[in-house]
Parts: sequence; structure tokens; C-alpha cells
Amino acid sequence: MTKQQRWTADHIPDLTGRVFVVTGANSGLGLATTRALARRGGHVILAVRDEDRGRRAAADVTAGLPDARLEVRRLDLADLDSVHAFAGALRADHPRLDVLVNNAGVMAPPRSLSAQGHELQFAANHLGHFALTGLLLDQLGAGRDPRVVTVSSANHRQGRLFFDDLSGERAYSPMGFYNQSKLANAVFGHELHRRLTAAGSPVRSLLAHPGYTSTGLQRGTPVPMVRWLFGGVLLPLAQSPDRGALPQLYAATDPRAEGGAFIGPDGPGELRGAPVPVPLAPRAADAGTGARLWEVSEGLTGVRFALPSRSAGLA
Repeated sequence: MTKQQRWTADHIPDLTGRVFVVTGANSGLGLATTRALARRGGHVILAVRDEDRGRRAAADVTAGLPDARLEVRRLDLADLDSVHAFAGALRADHPRLDVLVNNAGVMAPPRSLSAQGHELQFAANHLGHFALTGLLLDQLGAGRDPRVVTVSSANHRQGRLFFDDLSGERAYSPMGFYNQSKLANAVFGHELHRRLTAAGSPVRSLLAHPGYTSTGLQRGTPVPMVRWLFGGVLLPLAQSPDRGALPQLYAATDPRAEGGAFIGPDGPGELRGAPVPVPLAPRAADAGTGARLWEVSEGLTGVRFALPSRSAGLA
């Protein structure tokens, strides 16, 4: 894949018969991803917190694609009970899944806690996706060219994992903990790749980021300064959701996409452009950090992946 090729949604292969789960599919990148997958024949499960908004989004897609195969299912990633309920119902109806796109996220709210008492951004952006992936891994293992695509951000390079204060009880900043959650996404996706490879699993784990894209994520944050900067002053620099979704679409569908790759825009500063492999922050690829976050995430979610442990031969 080179700049000269300029990968677009027109390069997505025929997806007939393949089943996709897209979290946060009712708007922004998730809706753009859903529409592109459905256009190529994919069966897309819209995993959304608000089912009414999800049904409106599905109707928007089918208005232009009457034959689109869509399902709307409720999933609140900040509530682990909801994650378990979603996964259990999905297992009953879909013994096989092909691709999970961990797309949903929240950005820079004032400090608040999830239903289980975890800081909201860490809970919704990371812990919910960690648990969902683990609960659906068997179904993915039965899929055709199965993949997990976790959407991070270029901001992961600015993030730190506050292992001694993950809930932000002692110190909290909205963007600092957003960056932490995006670093957690990156660490998780890379560590998942390491473990899947060691286990000989057919499932591939990839990471993607959309560059700077105009979505409700920035405009919807309740923090005025963040909303003013990202949803106003810098908005003219942003690309559309259809363009911003290209890295995760490439990661989810292109036959050449390699496990462990981090896909982002090829333009200056990775703000916009066609999807290409981009560098992962060294701290995101650090094996010790990956093992520690994995152990913490298992403890906080109660979800353990059906894969060999590091002590059983993971490097």
C-alpha cells in the first residue's frame, strides 16, 4: 500500500456473507464505517447505547441502500453488565462473527464514574472493548478472515497509563484521561496481536486512527475549552467522517492488512489523508506495559481470554 495507490472505500472487496460488529455505529466514524461495509454486502450489527438513535441511523443507511443487512442492538460499553448481556445475546444468534470494530468512544468529559465505579473514559473506551473482545473471541475464531480492529488516536502518543490512579481520584484532567484511554486502546490492540500470534489464532488484531475528523465526539464534549478548540477553532482542518473512517475500513477489510499494524492517514501530522501504516508509540508496543495492562483489565472486568498466558510461552 503506497501513497500512489490512495486507498479508498472503492477498494473494499465484496463482503457478502460476512458479519461485522461496529460499536458506536449510530453516528460519526461508526456510521460511516457501517454504510461502507453495508454497501459492499456486509451484514452489520450496529452496537449502540441508544437504540432509537441506532434505528434512525440504520434507516438513514437503508434509505440509500435498500438491500443493506443491518441489525441494531443495545450496548453500553461503560456498563460491564450491558457488555455481558450484549455478548450473550449475540452468541445465541450469531455463532460466527468475522470482524469486530471497536470504534465507540467518549472524549474529555468532567470526571465521572461508570456503573462499576471506573473512570468513564477508561471504562467506555478501553475496559468495555477489552471485555467485549474477550467475550466474542470464540465467535471470531470461527469467522472467515477474522479481525479485531481497535480505534485509537494519534493522541495515544501523548498518553500515560496512571496505573496508581486509573480512576482519577487523586488527579484528573479531561484530556489527560482521554489520552490515557487512547493509549490503553493502542496497548491492548498490540498486546492482543502478540497473544493471538503466540496462540496460533486465525484472528488478527489491528489498530487504526482517523486523524482529525469532524464528528460529534469533539462537539459533544461538555468541557467548554475542548469543545471550543476541537469543535470550533480547528474544525476547518478536519476531514469528513467518510474520509476519517478509511483507516479502520482498510484494517477491517483489505486482504493486505497485517496483524499488529497501526493504520492512519498519510498526510502531514497524520491529520488527514489516505490510510497507510503509521508508527505506534514505543510505550504502546512495550511488552511489559502490555502484560500489566492486560492483567489489570482482566481484574477490573472479570473477563479472561481463552488464550495461553504469557507464562505458557508468550514472548
